[in-house]
Amino acid sequence: MQWQIRGDRPIYQQLMERLTEEIVSGQLQPGDKVPPVRELAAEAGVNPNTMQRALADLEREGLLHTNRTSGRYVTEDSQMIDSVREKIAADRIAEFLAGMSLLGYNEQQIEALLRKHSAGEGKNDAENK
Repeated sequence: MQWQIRGDRPIYQQLMERLTEEIVSGQLQPGDKVPPVRELAAEAGVNPNTMQRALADLEREGLLHTNRTSGRYVTEDSQMIDSVREKIAADRIAEFLAGMSLLGYNEQQIEALLRKHSAGEGKNDAENK
């Protein structure tokens, strides 16, 4: 895992987002054991208490659960994982659309750009300038 912590938001939130992305993307599979707090904290370069807070919040949300004798595990509730994945996607789409609107694009222009770029055209436009 490569952690990129920025100073613009609380660290524990960034840790939660990163771990959530790993769960919904399948990098951490349902039922997988999560590495210990100290190991994750050292890897991310953060205080173990901050990592503990992020993991505890993910437990409250239901994405992780603790087995007192063997550690934390990713939920096996695939519907919950799918629901979280869909919410993240919807949030990112809303951000993208808002940003494109600020650039002056309307819905049809955005759709045309998406089609162009998903077909592989225009990917190097910025590099060719």
